[in-house]
Amino acid sequence: MSVQKTPDQKPADPARDERTRPSRRAPLIAAAVAVVAALAVTVAVGLGGGDDKAGGSGNGAVAEVSAESDSTKAATVLDRPFTKPDLVLTDTKGQKFDLRERTKGKPTLIYFGYTHCPDVCPLTMSNIAVAKKQLPKADQEKLQVVFVTTDPERDTPASLGKWLPAAGDASFIGLTGDFSAIQTGARQMGIGIDPAKKQKDGSVVSMHGAQVIAFSPTTDQGYVLYGEDTTVDDYAKDLPKLIKGENP
Repeated sequence: MSVQKTPDQKPADPARDERTRPSRRAPLIAAAVAVVAALAVTVAVGLGGGDDKAGGSGNGAVAEVSAESDSTKAATVLDRPFTKPDLVLTDTKGQKFDLRERTKGKPTLIYFGYTHCPDVCPLTMSNIAVAKKQLPKADQEKLQVVFVTTDPERDTPASLGKWLPAAGDASFIGLTGDFSAIQTGARQMGIGIDPAKKQKDGSVVSMHGAQVIAFSPTTDQGYVLYGEDTTVDDYAKDLPKLIKGENP
């Protein structure tokens, strides 16, 4: 969970194309395992042992991580992938956007964040954008990058439309809508988010998970997870395989 406190004002210019973090904080596998531990009881009670569907975790949001996963890699390949959330939100043009339908059969990266974020959100979008530009043109056109706001009260379609090109790439899809729907969709992918809270001093505290989930074009399942310390080089190395639906 990322805890971020920002002033209730326009975000600073987030264009930081080549910035990368010097090191990964204790390995993404630990974070993924923590998600499993935190949600396992809820899933067991809510779904029951016989209700699991093969090939996806559905509403259970359980990220099963192989004990043999390589902790030196940025990517964590999930033994039990996430099912893509059934979200219908509003895009930067003010049009309804059915996440499942519009990204079906396409390599897709999904991230939950907000435009007033001072560091992690713009850095993540920038790193993905820089890595994407290293792909062949045809592959660039295949890749879908979806940014779902965790602060829909301030992140209107218009503000998302202005922020995404500066933070990342004009082709990135920005979505906003009802917070409860967004929160439910995030939970289905093992990502916790809380409503943005305005403090007495006018600042806003926003808490959200900083994972990027990669969905396969062949199965439409979220099978790879990345943490906030993933660098441009990490994404550049993995994107060609993700676009094919292969394990990085």
